[in-house]
Amino acid sequence: MRPPHLRPLAGGIFIALASGVAAQDAQLAPVVVTATRTAQSPYDIPAAIDVVATPPDGSLDVNLSERVQAIPGIVARDRQNYAQDTQVSIRGFGARSTFGIRGVRLYTDGIPASMPDGQGQVSHFNLDSADRVEVLRGPFSALYGNASGGVVQLFTADGTEPPELRFGIAGGSNGNLRASVNARGVDGPVDYNVDFTHFRTSGYRDHSAARRESGNAKIGWKIDDDARLTLVVNTLDVPDAQDPLGLTRAQYRADPRQVAAVANTFDTRKSADQQQAGLIYDQRIDDANSLRVMGYYGQRGVTQYLSIPVATQVAQPGNSGGVVDLDNEYGGGDVRWTWRDTLAGRPFELAAGMAYDNQEQHRQGYNNFVGGTLGVRGDKRRDEIDRVFDFDQYAQATWRIADDWSLMGGVRHSDVRFRSTDHYIAPGNPDDSGTVKYSATTPVFGVLWRAVPWMHVYANWGRGFETPTFSELGYRADRGAGLAFDLKPSRSHNAELGLKLRPADGIETGLAVFRADSDDELAVATNLGGRTTYQNIARSRRQGIEASFSAGLARNLRFVASYTHLQATFRTPFLTCVAAGCPAPDTSVQAGTRIPGVPRSTGYAALKYGGERGWQAGLDMNAMGATSVNDLGTESAPGYALFGMSGGYVFDQGPWRVNTFARVDNLADRHVIGSVIVNDGNGRYYEPSPGRTFLVGVDVRWR
Repeated sequence: MRPPHLRPLAGGIFIALASGVAAQDAQLAPVVVTATRTAQSPYDIPAAIDVVATPPDGSLDVNLSERVQAIPGIVARDRQNYAQDTQVSIRGFGARSTFGIRGVRLYTDGIPASMPDGQGQVSHFNLDSADRVEVLRGPFSALYGNASGGVVQLFTADGTEPPELRFGIAGGSNGNLRASVNARGVDGPVDYNVDFTHFRTSGYRDHSAARRESGNAKIGWKIDDDARLTLVVNTLDVPDAQDPLGLTRAQYRADPRQVAAVANTFDTRKSADQQQAGLIYDQRIDDANSLRVMGYYGQRGVTQYLSIPVATQVAQPGNSGGVVDLDNEYGGGDVRWTWRDTLAGRPFELAAGMAYDNQEQHRQGYNNFVGGTLGVRGDKRRDEIDRVFDFDQYAQATWRIADDWSLMGGVRHSDVRFRSTDHYIAPGNPDDSGTVKYSATTPVFGVLWRAVPWMHVYANWGRGFETPTFSELGYRADRGAGLAFDLKPSRSHNAELGLKLRPADGIETGLAVFRADSDDELAVATNLGGRTTYQNIARSRRQGIEASFSAGLARNLRFVASYTHLQATFRTPFLTCVAAGCPAPDTSVQAGTRIPGVPRSTGYAALKYGGERGWQAGLDMNAMGATSVNDLGTESAPGYALFGMSGGYVFDQGPWRVNTFARVDNLADRHVIGSVIVNDGNGRYYEPSPGRTFLVGVDVRWR
């Protein structure tokens, strides 16, 4: 069966005209805060923002990819590899990342989950205790600072009245098991939401077993009618998650469940543990003024065993070895003042603040062998202290200048400083200490026209920027000492035009067209002995169309759909490496070549039946267009369409609510490539997805 090609733009426009930038569930009017920093309806915001307020039907609900699949513009790939984080990109930003998440800002309850250099992770997102996930796309993302190609923010639910105890368990194919316990409630001036979730899997592929424990607690204290204090604490433990690595095209065709031989040889794996706490103080000063103060602190440790050959480590004195040991301490704060009143007799809102974030990372590297024993920690090869901090100032305003018109604008100034202190200096490995500073001012502006009550038209424009991360600054292309000081931050000009429609009760539909032109895009320069270096590409472009749809077709019957068509290309030629270990860029990449990691198009559709109780059923489809895997564009992962089906029954009697469910994914049992490793130096670009899988579970709620 040939994979579907979602390429025709005309067809995409036709589909999008019946779609919209809308919430998945229109039965309850959602509010969002990520775009404006105050609670507003997404229908009245001149930006593309969506909210997912409920978990998907009959799912494990342990990966962000399960929550955001119906939102256009965002691609979140479940890699079937818990030694690496979920791949997340928004409108093509962040697609180049091979580990961690870059180019997209991440937050939990307003607390950054992205480091000051722009790299982050979502592994500690505790979905079981979440109230909603918000996804902001387009120019207004720049008001969150460095690497704001988009913003993903998770919000923990407040305590409930009456109090609830929740228990859940789900299991199925490939040894997947999720068990969770949650308590939430209100006791006088205090409300709480405390959760613990255990997940483990044997893995679809060989050498891909993992275990993950995640805890999250949100405790709020209503000091008085005008003041509130909120404590958010979370923890994560992922011990020795096996890393199956990627496969070449030939390996994938021969057996998609296999692993590269070196994964077993070196027992490739990763352990991560994280503890984080944040404190948020909200104060209403008077009818017009309010203040918000947030501070946070965290620790994260990572130990990873790579598959770098022994001969490579022995032959290259400057090699960092095959074992990575990172100890991170990070923290920061944000102070924001908000004024709500009138200006020239019209409603006006202004938010202004300052943010500071700091990270100190002790990076060590070791050989991954001792004598003839492989996959163990050997001699030290790297030892440095890396520090990065940012200090930003921002202001954002919304002004309803007439009944039918609103203006929204803002500006953010960012300073990002990197400093590396090298404590490992040896023959062939000189002192790599150094510092570098980046700064940028990013303005944004938008306008919303309420053409008629059922149709809103909006347009916006802005600038954004993205610094290199410490991983990209770590090595110079000329193999000299010090950081890669020659790398520049990528700067972008973004524009968007859209419609938001509510033609009838229970229906939301619309259309968004966007374009982002970037200067100094970051791309791979060389791959040599486990050392990847980067370079700036003069110009690149991301443009496309995105939409989603939500409508109630009948009582308890709902249809949702989304579609994205994206053209992401390099606009100027450059040189890159082809063979693993090439010492300098030697092959030309032509202008117009697709940016790797960005699918041509994505689509989602689901038909859902069910209410608060009784029978539940659903049928859904996920589609992904072809995805280039390297800068040359010589290889790509083919597109696919996968179908899933779910069903269950909800009992709701007295204090008890019991949700039983079952699910089948990939009904046709197709072999597909679910995610890709961009520019892998060994040509192992492909990470296969499972065939047909089954899941059963039950969630119990006692009020």
